[in-house]
Amino acid sequence: MTSAEMTIAEVAERTGLTRHTLRYYERDGLMLGVGRDNSGHRRYSEGDLGWLELITKLRETGMPVREVRRYAELVRAGDGNEDERLTLLRVHRERVRAQLAAMAGHLGAIDMKIGYYEGALGECRSPDSHLSSPRQEAAAVPR
Repeated sequence: MTSAEMTIAEVAERTGLTRHTLRYYERDGLMLGVGRDNSGHRRYSEGDLGWLELITKLRETGMPVREVRRYAELVRAGDGNEDERLTLLRVHRERVRAQLAAMAGHLGAIDMKIGYYEGALGECRSPDSHLSSPRQEAAAVPR
């Protein structure tokens, strides 16, 4: 084994992925091609780590496994399909942007409720104020 090659245990430790996940990624066609030593043990390169980082980010941002697999197939096929790769990534980027926009809206609602409680608790500290009713609180939520 050269110094640039890593075992599955070393890659699991460096990436935070489990050995099971690493084997699954290879078996399901998500990896570009993991090397093997003479005894058949997997040997990962720095390039493999870079690829794992990319597909982890794609998965964590919601790209379906079938699309990650398709992207890997296109990369393995080599030059000549960059337009399809680009389209795949652009479509995913738009999905991620939509998710971010939705999450920003949800965060705004949470911030509003925090502001409501901070204000209500501040008023409760004065002797002549009271917390609102559940109905008033629900009415304060943006729809």
